[in-house]
Formats: sequence, C-alpha cells, structure tokens
Amino acid sequence: MSVFMDLNISSSHDTNRLRRIIETAAHLGYSTVAVNYIAEPQQKKQEIPKPLSVSDTFEKLPIVQGKSTPIKILNRLTIVASDASHFRPNNEYKNFDLVAVYPKTEKLFHAACMTFDVDIICIAVAEKQPFHFKRPSVYGAIDRGVFFEITYAAAIRDCTMRRYTIANAISLMEVCKGKNIILSSGAERPLEMRGPYDIANWGLVFSLSEGDAKAAVSTNCRSVSLHGETRATASRVVHTLKKPQITKEHEEECPAPKKAKTEIA
Repeated sequence: MSVFMDLNISSSHDTNRLRRIIETAAHLGYSTVAVNYIAEPQQKKQEIPKPLSVSDTFEKLPIVQGKSTPIKILNRLTIVASDASHFRPNNEYKNFDLVAVYPKTEKLFHAACMTFDVDIICIAVAEKQPFHFKRPSVYGAIDRGVFFEITYAAAIRDCTMRRYTIANAISLMEVCKGKNIILSSGAERPLEMRGPYDIANWGLVFSLSEGDAKAAVSTNCRSVSLHGETRATASRVVHTLKKPQITKEHEEECPAPKKAKTEIA
C-alpha cells in the first residue's frame, strides 16, 4: 500500500483551523503532512518563525484513514527569496524538518538548483512564471536530489491562478520530463484539501505520466523527507582540527633540531 504525503499545509495562528486541516488530511489517507512556515526576508523585521510543537496542537494525533497509525507531522520552512542575501542558512533553520526556497528570479532559481542547501524548490502558481526553466539548472537540482513542488490550492481558489498553475507546471515538465516532482496542497482551509488519487489525476493535467503522478504524492515525497533528514544530519557534523600542544617534558625529550651553521670560506 502506498504511503501518501502532503508536504505543504499552510501554518496558521488559528490552531483550531490548523487542527481541522490536519484531521482532514488524515481522513483523506495522508500518512504524513508538513506544516509550512513562510519567511520573506525582504520585509522589514521579518524573522524566521518558530514552529509549533505537536503537543501544542493536538492532545491526541488523528488516525490515518485505512490504517491504525496516527498521522506524522513535520515542520517546514519556505524562504521567499528575491535576492541571494535572503537565503542564508543559520541555526534557526535547524528547527525545521524540511527547508524550501521560492526563487523569484532566474539567477536565484539557478543558485537554488545548483548550490542552495534545500530540499524543495517552489514553482510559481499564482502568477505567470517570470523566467524560462533551463535544462542545466533543472538537471543540476535533480542530480543533487532536490525536488520541485507544484501546489494546487491556488488552482481551486481562482480560475486565473488555475491557468497559471497548469501553464507553469507544463513548462517545467517539458524540461524535467516528470523527474523529481512533488504535488502538494498549500491548503489554508480544510475544503482546499483533496485526496491523493484526485491529486494524481491533477498530475495528468500537468503532463505527468500515470506513474510519475502517483509518485508525486507518495514515493517522491518520501525521498524529500529522507533528503531533509540527511541534510539536517550533515549540518550537525563539524570536523575540528586542534593544534597539538607541546609540553615542556616533550621539548626536553624531543628537542627541536638546531640550524646548521654556514661557514664562509
């Protein structure tokens, strides 16, 4: 049986609304969801948000439909970057299981694909894609194990956004050929959630094959989760090299060699 995930549920100060969205996700059969916190560094005094703990949201986690296990909740941070200085990994990023970036320019998209230490690159859905996807950038991200995300909630809210979502998704598929794609909701309300098989059908509209569309809500999401775990582990590994301390006893036992005197004939 496939394990389905929705890695983009909008965070909310209204914990009751967030709770209802997560309960809806469990009822629809999602085994894992990620609560998405957005930071826009270009705004004044914009700080990295602090994620809520699961215990603050639920006394008891809802059980996944068709299974006997409770839903798993991850925390995700999305940086909206319009300048390279807006993405600077720091200790606050370690509070999140997943890190995503939404690049607003072609230069930043290339940097996100090639160098940024992220798990997910977000694709525009509420506006016309401001630049063309280039094969070297896209395949650079694929080679690094970074995934591209397309959200569908905007397409439900507005017909204009629906056209942008479909057009931008098809533009990406023409380059990546369906590789490293995840489909997420970006839901702000329970009514914006859809079941995983319905979303797989959305994938067909985005020019994904049937297999790739199903993977976009299951195995690809699992790969993103594992990538996040690997990234977090790697960031904690610090190699230090200490300069050896020479004691007085060591100097007496192993005196430094004397410089040879040069005689002038």
